[in-house]
Amino acid sequence: MNNILVGTSSWTDKTLIECGRFYPGDARSAQARLRYYASQFPVVEVDSSYYGMPAPSTAQLWAERTPQHFVFNLKAFRLFTGHQTSPEVLPKDIQRAMGAAASKTLYYKDVPGEIRDELWRRFSEALEPLRQAGKLGAVHFQFAPWLLRNRQGMAQVRECAARMEGLLMSVEFRHKSWFDDADSTASTLAFQRELGVAHTIVDGPQGFANCVPCVWEVTNPALALVRLHGRNQDTWNVRSAASSSRFDYWYSKEELAAMVPPLRRVSGLARSVHVLFNTNYQDQGQVSARLMASLLDVKAG
Repeated sequence: MNNILVGTSSWTDKTLIECGRFYPGDARSAQARLRYYASQFPVVEVDSSYYGMPAPSTAQLWAERTPQHFVFNLKAFRLFTGHQTSPEVLPKDIQRAMGAAASKTLYYKDVPGEIRDELWRRFSEALEPLRQAGKLGAVHFQFAPWLLRNRQGMAQVRECAARMEGLLMSVEFRHKSWFDDADSTASTLAFQRELGVAHTIVDGPQGFANCVPCVWEVTNPALALVRLHGRNQDTWNVRSAASSSRFDYWYSKEELAAMVPPLRRVSGLARSVHVLFNTNYQDQGQVSARLMASLLDVKAG
């Protein structure tokens, strides 16, 4: 199972830094924290690229500050995945091009075609330093929970896949319609295989419309992606200033051990497996990632 990489979603969460349990006292700068994280884990998911368009210069620094074989997965910008987006997070020149009449809350359909093209171009440009350094894993598209398994939803996924041609794209659905029963699950997996995208195996709370079951399947032989959101039903749909509070959950050793057999199975079906803990409240993700690496008998760093 030496093709399994274990890490966390984000290394910069405010509560992680403030808790003082993961980073050593002298890791006070962004550079020092990334260098330390990369000494502990071989993979990380970049969360900031979901909230705002990343810059090539930032990605270049990430590449320079990490070991040769370190891997970054980047979350796609929220506008591309169907989420509501404030114009204020767009580049200044794009804001000016949108004009004063732009809505305070944008959706992908609200953005003129030429501006969409430019945003996609800049997003791809920002990925280039990591790609050239051989450190770009997957570009992760976590689609909005209101994206349904219907003609419109599938069309949006198709467009994203076309825009990401030549890169490894992973897909995470957040509406139960994609995996509602055996037929819809088979259809969704076939759709992902058709597009050549990596299916995301999701562990999270169950019983909500914006939750999907844990489906241990591989749709692209390059990657099996496992994202663990915790199982806190009480906080899953609670709005708060910090997203990390939604994922406040300590995985038990027994819960993680139960995932080892299916992880072994998918590790034989994909060239690489990324196991990423999105329980990013304080150091929960880092503690769970180290425990999972121990259970799998793989190196954490």
